[in-house]
Parts: sequence; structure tokens; C-alpha cells
Amino acid sequence: MISRRVFLRRLTAAGAVSGLGLVAGRAAAEPPPETTTIRLLIQPSLCVAPQYVAEPLLRSEGFTDVTYSRTDVAGVTRALASGTADITLHFVGPCILEVDAAVPLVMLAGMHVGCFELFGTDRVRAIRDLKGKTVAVTQLGLTQHVFLSSMVAHVGLDPKKDVNFVALPPVEAKRMLAEGKIDAYLGFPPDPQELREKKVGHVIVNSAVDRPWSQYFCCMATTSREFVRRNPVATKRALRAFLKAADVCAFEPQKAAQALIDKKLIERVDYARQVMTDVPYNKWREYPPEDTVRFYALRLHEAGMIKASPQKILAQGTDWRFLNELRKELKA
Repeated sequence: MISRRVFLRRLTAAGAVSGLGLVAGRAAAEPPPETTTIRLLIQPSLCVAPQYVAEPLLRSEGFTDVTYSRTDVAGVTRALASGTADITLHFVGPCILEVDAAVPLVMLAGMHVGCFELFGTDRVRAIRDLKGKTVAVTQLGLTQHVFLSSMVAHVGLDPKKDVNFVALPPVEAKRMLAEGKIDAYLGFPPDPQELREKKVGHVIVNSAVDRPWSQYFCCMATTSREFVRRNPVATKRALRAFLKAADVCAFEPQKAAQALIDKKLIERVDYARQVMTDVPYNKWREYPPEDTVRFYALRLHEAGMIKASPQKILAQGTDWRFLNELRKELKA
């Protein structure tokens, strides 16, 4: 059961979706974007699907040159900070680390929750069971390590002392989990879909449904402070396209999945469709993003991974002006 207010919100959003495009609305009355070029990133995880689905929406916002370049997770920050990418979805934990390190990134909005799932062997039944265990991450200091560290800190463990993190490529980590050579692995789409299909391990935490993780965004629309300063109109238009694309993922998962297939981002259409169904893409309408930043900043501070207070992270690394305007416009 959902409240009448939430039902009407979702009905309004669903009614606005038409194919992979949405009616431009107030955008036609706004000034044109300061730049007609927008540069985006292709990342390993499929949970950032809205930025791929957003291409036709970005063109309707006045961006005539929409380009994508491939990167790994470590390259996201470099691309934004160097100006080789303009806006992207970025995992909140690593983004907070970068803001703490004085990298001029700006989080504009929360996009979705529920993209990561923690899988373990029979030796692990809860997060506390990770004490003394071996857990695979792709690289120390990046997304999996940061999220797991915050989860471990939340239950009172010290991620620096209590957990043995090892850096492994995803393919090797999944194989070693299946063989019982590691104890746990945090997967991002399409890893969870693959692990469930192959019946590898069992789910310890599903961030789409398990509290407190299901109450906070995992991915944020992120840009650089310089891009916002130079291009406020373009920033708002790009964010509007991203938010509408998230609605497409939520309310037309089949068409959103097909967009991923068309861009050759994944070969398995069933995996793509399952990702669109598993990840709650409509939560940008319901959750305040500042709560997410505060929550993860506290966890990372407890883990000794950042020095700044949550208030400082919010002051230096967020700008909700555009989101607040678009919430009213898009009736969120």
C-alpha cells in the first residue's frame, strides 16, 4: 500500500513518459544552454542507465552534440575534474571522499537507490560476520571498498582492522566466491543478476530493500563546480534530462533496457531488463539527497576515511538549486 500523495506522484510521472522522450514542458521558455555540447561517460555498472537513456532527452534540451567516452570507476573523478566529462552519475561514497580531498565536484541530485548487493558464502550471514573474513573489491578506495567500509562501520566494526579486503577483477572475484576462496563480494549490476542466475553464494544485503541502505541514494548526478559556474542553464537542462530518464527506467523498463542493448552496453537483454526492474529509479521524487550525503559522510568519518564533517561536505560538495526547481516543475 502507498499513500495517495505518492500514488499521484507516480501517476503524474508515468503519464509524462512517452517512448524514450518526454514533453519538453517549461524548457522551451528557458534560455538556450550556454553550450550545445555535453560529454558523458560509459561506466562498468549498468545501474547508471539513466545517463544512457537520457541521450534523446538531452538533444531535446538543446544539446546537439552528445558524446560518450568509456572509463573505469577510477576515471570518473579525473574526467569531471579535468573537464573531459561534463556530468555523470557517480557513486556517493567515492564522491564524498573526493570532496573531502578538495576535488571541486558538485552533487546535484540523488538518482536512485538499490544498485549494490552483498553476496557471501555460508560462512557469512550478516555484515558483522565479515570480521576476520576476506572480502573482494575491485580496488581499494573505490566504490565497492567505500560502500563496504561504510556498511562495516555502521555495525560497529573497523574496516581497516576487522576485514581483509583484497583487490580482484570482478570476473576473478565472482569465480573465487563460487569456489569459496573468498567470503564475500559486493556486486553492482549486472553482477547480482549473474550471481543469482548461477546460484553463487547468497544475498546478505540487498540495498534496494534492506534498511538503512534502501533509504539512501547510491548514485548522484554529479558535475564539476566549474561547469556549474560557466553553464547554469546547461546544468539545469542536463539534470532535467537525467531525472526524466530515471522516470523512463522506472516506468518503461523494457524500452530503457532496449536502449542499453542498442548502445551495446550489454548483450543479455534479460539482464538489462532485470536491472531496470530491480533498481528503484523513481526514488529521486521521494528522498531528500542531503540525507544521503549526511548518512554516508558520518559512516566514512566513523571509519576514519574522511576528515571533514557532514556539514562541510554538504556545504562544499552539493548544489540542490536546480533539483529544487525541477521538483516543482516535474511535480515531484
